[in-house]
Amino acid sequence: MSTQIKIAIGADHAGFAYKELLRDFLTDYEVQDFGTYSAASVDYPDFAHPVASAVENGDFNFGILICGSANGIAISANKHQGIRAAICWENELASLARMHNNANIICIPARFVTENLAKEMVITFLNTAFEGGRHAGRVDKISC
Repeated sequence: MSTQIKIAIGADHAGFAYKELLRDFLTDYEVQDFGTYSAASVDYPDFAHPVASAVENGDFNFGILICGSANGIAISANKHQGIRAAICWENELASLARMHNNANIICIPARFVTENLAKEMVITFLNTAFEGGRHAGRVDKISC
């Protein structure tokens, strides 16, 4: 693990507890918390967009977004041209999102994965390199 990797993290109310857990777990990384800061009901785009902007602007290497299903945060984050936000609910998906899609934000469905699996997926995501090659051309076609 590297202290040079900068991570933006955010969540809505359904992902709040996992955000807190992951932020505290990632001690070997520089992590900035973009909220929410409680379990009170909030709107997921209010947190997905700042995290996506921070990654898109190059201020952070990766992002982590968490909500109940991960759908809302992924849809919101993927509105940003430089973002490839991937919903992951298994460790292999976290690996493939990086290797084949060069994903830069992992989206975690807090209501559907355990805390331990969330930790495992994040570490896999952060430590898996993009393969490039045949995948690079495909990734280049993603932006509109």
